[in-house]
Formats: sequence, C-alpha cells, structure tokens
Amino acid sequence: MKPSSDIARLIEIMAALRTPVTGCPWDLEQNFTTIAPYTIEEAYEVTDAIARDDLDDLKDELGDLLLQVVFHARMAQELGAFEFGDVVTAITSKMIRRHPHVFGDADGHTPKMVKDLWETIKAQEKAERKAKPAAEGALAGIPVTLPALTRALKLQQKASRVGFDWNDPRAVLAKIREEADEIEAALDEKDNAQAGAEVGDLMFAVVNLARHVDADPEAVLRATNTKFERRFAFIEAALAADNKKPQDVSLAELDALWDAAKAAE
Repeated sequence: MKPSSDIARLIEIMAALRTPVTGCPWDLEQNFTTIAPYTIEEAYEVTDAIARDDLDDLKDELGDLLLQVVFHARMAQELGAFEFGDVVTAITSKMIRRHPHVFGDADGHTPKMVKDLWETIKAQEKAERKAKPAAEGALAGIPVTLPALTRALKLQQKASRVGFDWNDPRAVLAKIREEADEIEAALDEKDNAQAGAEVGDLMFAVVNLARHVDADPEAVLRATNTKFERRFAFIEAALAADNKKPQDVSLAELDALWDAAKAAE
C-alpha cells in the first residue's frame, strides 16, 4: 500500500488496521473510551506546533489529529452508527447553516456580528433537537472533559448571557481580593483542605477577570509559563557561569537574578 493525498487512502488504511485477524492487534482492541485521551493529546500537540511556529511539525500533527477522526468514524461504522462520509456531511451542513452571511443573504460584516449570529443559530439548532426528558439549564452542554480554565470560561460566558455577571472588571478584582482573604483565613486556621478549595474559587474569579478584559485565560497562562521558563533559564545560565546551580544559592540571590532577568527583557 502506498501513501496518498486522497482521504480515501487513510480510510482504507484504518479499515485494514481494524480488520479482524489480519489487522493490528493494538488498533483492534481500542474503543471510543480508550482512544479519546489520544484525541485530546493530538489536539494539544497541534496547538504546541502553532505556538512554536513550526509549520512542518504542524503538518504532521494535523495528520495525527485527522487520524483520530478517521479512527472514531471507523469504530462507529463497525457499530452501524455512522461512517466518515457522514461526519463530513454533518460538518459541511453545519458550516453552511451557520454562515448565512457567506452562503445566504444574512448580514455579518464584522467579527462581532458573525459571533452573535453563530450563537443565535446554535441556540436555534438546540431548540429544534428532540426534547430531552429533563429541561436543560442555562449552563448545559459544556463538556466536563474540557481543560478546567476553558470550562470555567465557557460556564461564565453562558451565565453572562442570562444576566449573571458583573458590569465592571473592578468588581471582579474585588472578588479576587475577597477570595484571597478567604485563603488567608483558612491558612490562619491551618485548614489546608479549605485553603485548597478557596484557591479553586480564586482561580475561577481570575478566569472571570480575564474574560472581562477580553483575554483568553488559557492563552495568557501559557504565555506566562513561557515567560517563567525564559527567566528561569536566565537564572540558570547566570549561575552556571560561576559553576553554580539554583540549589547552591539563597532565595535572596535567586530573587536578585530574577529581577535581572526581568530587566534584560
């Protein structure tokens, strides 16, 4: 079998891997649950390639992510649920339906107009689906498996749409101070369990502040992680020049080098 740019070849390869007796033993024993973590991992690796501006790696990682789609579609086909073509039909139908400003006559000439239109159409689609036994609340539909920061952001966005929100970011900042005070009170009581719970409340409030200043909490934390790595590498390099390591010097010396790293930026 030879490589090909035709998606049909990838589907054919996956079918071969999942063929009993002649297929791959590892691929054959997988199911939706066991493959899901790999799907999430591949999505993160795509993001990592983008962050590193490595387009060659991005090409490979997008291929790995596409394989995940084909893998899930193949398993669904074996169950008689749907196949890859149905996945493509579903997404093309959705994209056409949700872009009437491109494929129809709706107005949508600014990013905000497009976003509002997208949310309106999503709400209409949800209303048209078969009614569930129990009524869904305003926060329904947010996957519990999302990264915590992302899920917190989505929960807050949905709550905001029904009026449960602050109008001023300074009010959120006051909430952050309140949560920090509650952590301090728990520490004074030597109650680490309560302090930990309060840290969760603090993080939720910080996500809220990021939302109010139009910042993606996942993105800004990722940027801060990168900044920390860069500054710590500066410290290690400065110490290495004297044949030292971070554990060889005092915290005061490390703080001084940290300040030097900040000044050098």
